[in-house]
Amino acid sequence: MTSPKKLFIKTYGCQMNVYDSERMSEALGEQGYVATDTPDDADMILLNTCHIRERAAEKVYSELGRYKGLKEARPDLKIGVAGCVAQAEGAEIMRRQPLVDLVVGPQSYHRLPQMEAQVRTGVRALDTDFPEEDKFEALKARPRARRAPAAFLTVQEGCDKFCAFCVVPYTRGAEVSRPADRVLAEARDLVARGVREITLLGQNVNAYHGAGAGGDWSLARLIWALNDVDGLERIRFTTSHPNDMSDDLIEAHATCPKLMPYLHLPVQSGSDRILKRMNRSHTAESYLRLIERLRAARPDILMSGDFIVGFPEETEADFQATLDLIEAVGYGYAYTFKYSTRPGTPAADRAQVDEDVKDDRLQRLQALITRQQQAVQQSMVGRDLTVLFEKPGRMPGQMGGKSEYLHAVHVLAPEARPGDMARVRITESARNSLKGVLI
Repeated sequence: MTSPKKLFIKTYGCQMNVYDSERMSEALGEQGYVATDTPDDADMILLNTCHIRERAAEKVYSELGRYKGLKEARPDLKIGVAGCVAQAEGAEIMRRQPLVDLVVGPQSYHRLPQMEAQVRTGVRALDTDFPEEDKFEALKARPRARRAPAAFLTVQEGCDKFCAFCVVPYTRGAEVSRPADRVLAEARDLVARGVREITLLGQNVNAYHGAGAGGDWSLARLIWALNDVDGLERIRFTTSHPNDMSDDLIEAHATCPKLMPYLHLPVQSGSDRILKRMNRSHTAESYLRLIERLRAARPDILMSGDFIVGFPEETEADFQATLDLIEAVGYGYAYTFKYSTRPGTPAADRAQVDEDVKDDRLQRLQALITRQQQAVQQSMVGRDLTVLFEKPGRMPGQMGGKSEYLHAVHVLAPEARPGDMARVRITESARNSLKGVLI
């Protein structure tokens, strides 16, 4: 009997890349591959890349350089680059790194089986097209293996907003929404395999407008349909744009039982001048009013956000406006970044802020966010929360899981298993997690 080939995938960046890596693994499973946790004995190494962070492409080239010895020792080893850096760099990756056998963009990975067959003949493969066919539909049905209790499900890709700092419209393309029936079918399949919580993914997920019965469905209508899926206990979605937070979606936060009280809603800056230069198409005031509406609908909702410091031409007054907005909102989490140029984006050619100034502002912003996060976590002490257990903890008999507010919670629960849900009384707030006891 032939031994299965081993596939190692290293995933960078967002939750959508995590989902894409799962689907890539399934696609290559058709070619006889099984996943491995180490590149050392892999028959194929696949880097699923992200183009958002600073020096993203150079970091990929650096990672590829680490595999040179493996390739020399095992010439049959195949190495591929997927994702947004693959889309942006294309053939340049193959030119700069001859050890790369295939390069595939995020809209073409359903063609991986054919590309793998090609590289096995000694011919390198490149595919960074935006094909007309639905890549999700082109992939065969998932094997009926058990899944972890929480899963991602991509429902929308691409973005039409063209923020001045962002490469997503160029690497992921225009906004496209999956048909509602296909999303629901995949959700039911996940639930049948043990999933109890689904996070709906999209670069601009609340712009979802997938075809469904009676016409295009909004994200809120899709969420209500998922609410009726037996066995699915929790629904989340990310990432949203303030301009697409519709009335029916706000209402869903108030009335949909399975929609969790957590929302990631990036604002990027609290300065109207910088927001305009970013092409964000909203103001600090309109964002704050939106938060008010969300909290009126769901008073306990926990907010998280994204912030960029040091955007071109940002002054100290602009930065202070961002701190003021953060103080006004009170975030439970936030993702904070120093601005870094992305070639081809409008902001790349503007006057840049000094790196030392960026570093100072980032530290001050992170300090404020950390204080808010700790305050929110401390407010959970003494409360009874529902925890979905996901995996054993580090201590014997301990289980780790997530609360409805997405906090990591650790509990001594020797009888519990992944997928179980239990009421937990929170007894302690740690740095990035909570501790509790079963009720």
